[in-house]
Amino acid sequence: MSVTENTLSDCLQNELNQDTLQFSRLDTLSMLTEINQADSTVATSLQAVLPEIANVVDVIAERLKQGGRIFYVGAGTSGRLAVLDSAECPPTFGTSPELVQSIIAGGQAAMLKAVENIEDSVEASVEELKQRGASEKDVIIGIAASGRTPFTLSAIEYGNQLGALTVAITTRGHSVLSELAQYAIAPDVGAEVLSGSTRMKSGTAQKMILGMLSTCVMARLGRIHTNLMIDVVANNIKLLRRAERIVGEVCQIDTQTAAELLKQVDYHPRRAILMYELNINAQQATDIVQKNPNTSLDLMLNSYRE
Repeated sequence: MSVTENTLSDCLQNELNQDTLQFSRLDTLSMLTEINQADSTVATSLQAVLPEIANVVDVIAERLKQGGRIFYVGAGTSGRLAVLDSAECPPTFGTSPELVQSIIAGGQAAMLKAVENIEDSVEASVEELKQRGASEKDVIIGIAASGRTPFTLSAIEYGNQLGALTVAITTRGHSVLSELAQYAIAPDVGAEVLSGSTRMKSGTAQKMILGMLSTCVMARLGRIHTNLMIDVVANNIKLLRRAERIVGEVCQIDTQTAAELLKQVDYHPRRAILMYELNINAQQATDIVQKNPNTSLDLMLNSYRE
C-alpha cells in the first residue's frame, strides 16, 4: 500500500463517528438536536488555533501590501467555500476581483455539481496557477478537510517552488497538507454526525476561518473603519442606504447630507467622508484614495489635516 493510500485509509478510519451510529433511527427532533450539538463545538475548536490564524493574517497582509494576491485552492465543499469568500471581497471591501481569487477543482461547473476524479489530479491546480501568473509575491492557501487532496497538495507544492507564501487550512488536525505548507491552520472539529460528510462541521469551520482571514486581512489593509465597510460597492438600493448610513455615522451628519456627498463620488463612502472631513472636492478626495492604497481612513485624515 502506498503512502497516499495509507493516509487515505487513516482518514477513512478517523472519520467514523462512534457517537452517532443510531442517527438514522432517531426521531426528527433528536436528529436535529444531534446536529445542533455537534455544530456548537466548532467555534470552540477554532478558539484553540486563533494565534495561528492571527499570525497568518499578518503575514498575508504584508504580502498584499507588496503587491501580492491571494489564491484559494480547494476541491468539493472546500473549493465552493473558497469561491464564496473570494466572490464577496470586491463588493464588501471594494477590492479588485484579481486580489482574492479561488481555484476550485473542476472549475465553475463544480460549483453546482460534482466533477468526477478532478480532485485527484495533481496537474490541474498547477496549470490554473500558471495561467493566472502566480508568482513569489502571491499567497496560495490550500483548503482540505482531511489535508490529503492531491489537487490541493500539488498547488501548495508549486507555491513553495515559486517562493510564494503557502498556507494550509485543514479541519481534522495536522496532516500532509499542513506539514507541506509554510503556515498551517489545523483545528480538529472531530468526526461528523454523518460520518465523512465534511460539508457539515468541517465546512462550517472552513467558512468561519476564511471569513476571519479575509475580514482581518482587509482590516490590516485599511479597508475597514471601526466596524464599517467604508469601501463597500453600493450597487443596489440596500447598499445605497447602507453607504449613506456609513457616511452619516462617521461624519455625524444626517443621511440626506450624506447622500448629497455620495452622489458626487459614485456613492463611494470613503471618498465622501474625506470630502466632508477635509473640506475638499470630489476630485481631491479621489486623488487621495488613489495615492494612498492600503491606508486606513484614520491615517488619511490625520495626514491631510496636518
